Amino acid sequence: MPDSTPNASLTPQPGHLYVVATPIGNLADLTDRARAILGAVDLVACEDTRTTGTLLSRLGLRRDLVAYHEHNETEAAERLADLLAAGKSVAVVSDAGTPGLSDPGFRLVRACRRRQLPVVPVPGPSALTAVLSASGLPSNGFLFVGFLPPKSAARLAFFEKYRAFDYTLALYESCHRIDKAVAELVATLGPARVICVAKEVTKLHETFFVGPAGDVESQLAKASLKGEFVVLIAPADFVL
Repeated sequence: MPDSTPNASLTPQPGHLYVVATPIGNLADLTDRARAILGAVDLVACEDTRTTGTLLSRLGLRRDLVAYHEHNETEAAERLADLLAAGKSVAVVSDAGTPGLSDPGFRLVRACRRRQLPVVPVPGPSALTAVLSASGLPSNGFLFVGFLPPKSAARLAFFEKYRAFDYTLALYESCHRIDKAVAELVATLGPARVICVAKEVTKLHETFFVGPAGDVESQLAKASLKGEFVVLIAPADFVL
């Protein structure tokens, strides 16, 4: 049953960690609950204090911020868990999307679980699920692998390893490597393999390239490669 007292979930509780999803592009995607939690917690742990500071400023909010990113995640997780144990309420956010999905968050949540401190998800935007829902590729099962390795040989080995995978593969790729990664995908899995490459999801220049990998590679060669990319790879026997 839905919560019959929804306003109660808008008030941060002492000693609780809130895992808050933030917009991946369109500010209107922030939920009312996320806005309320971000505006009332004692502390916001974030990947980049400038990015999150800008977001909060646009929302008309002011909160104490602390940096929590891949370079200090291990030690910062324990410090934040200490604050939670002392009764502070903390929200953890990434620069965009849902914390913990190829973004910092996992170690802090693990530290809280180890200490039996409450962890509350405040769900919302995620590039992964947004693209999967709009791609037309199978979504009955999928494997999310985060970012591909930076080296070409490792990427080729990855594609070969999952050549016959039974479900959709989902991954993130940077603008600096997306063309190389798709070319290697075509070389390994073949030009007929159905894929989806989506860029700048929810932003002004949102674009979906869906179809045989060879066609998508040709389309990307004519397109701007600026922005953030999500790549989906359908099972070998899938026909769009």
